[in-house]
Amino acid sequence: MRVAFQGEAGAYSEEAIIKHFGRSVEPVPRPYFRDVFDAVESGEADLGLVPVENSIEGSIVRNYDLLNERTLKARGEVVLRVVHCLIVNPGVRIEDVRKVYSHPQALGQCRAYLEERGMEAISAYDTAGSVKMLKATGAVDTAAIASGRAAEVYGMEVLARGIETHAQNYTRFLVVGHEDHSPTSDDKTSIVFIVDHRPGTLHMALGSIAGNDINLTKIESRPLLGKPWEYVFFIDIQGHREDAKIHKALTELGRSCRSVKILGSYPTAKP
Repeated sequence: MRVAFQGEAGAYSEEAIIKHFGRSVEPVPRPYFRDVFDAVESGEADLGLVPVENSIEGSIVRNYDLLNERTLKARGEVVLRVVHCLIVNPGVRIEDVRKVYSHPQALGQCRAYLEERGMEAISAYDTAGSVKMLKATGAVDTAAIASGRAAEVYGMEVLARGIETHAQNYTRFLVVGHEDHSPTSDDKTSIVFIVDHRPGTLHMALGSIAGNDINLTKIESRPLLGKPWEYVFFIDIQGHREDAKIHKALTELGRSCRSVKILGSYPTAKP
């Protein structure tokens, strides 16, 4: 099975793919998040995996937008404990490091560590890609933040492990494909909806969820393009779209919203 992800070999997304599918899977690296969706839609990959939320830095909003824009469905969930490492070319000492490259999410998750040491944070397109770039330059005043696996992949040295601001640092990923997952006994459903811009519409929409005794596990708003100060709402609820009470709630939601799109139902990730 080929599973597309954003980044280079050694990226956390690749680690999440191996955790979810096992070592027989073939990870397919792509430069940008949109390329992951393109790879699945074109048949270059069977499935894709994208991060949607981090327990320190919050949502990865670009992937919520892509889920809304594209036709692919969420069909799986992976939660990965993220342990960040400060990685350098062999022989570099920590007192030599002035600049640190990584993905903006990783830099944010390690902000306290970098600020305490006066290290300049510089954004790059990928965590593992930062390590690859650092190896190519041979810089002796620069480090990268990535996984310990990335250091092994590129033959680099780890100066410090676990530099994230909080130990409870988890990233949640969604597996995307052409169809969502069949029901299990423990599922989630992701939905996006738009309500009319008038008093009480959001309350009415969410009432469809609460009134059917369904647990709302996440809500996220994103700007509605072309309509300044209006929003689309992304929610995750417990249950599968084929469950009787979920089906009833979705029917009610459709009556109170301008539009409703089911992004997919999938098994809840196991720790």
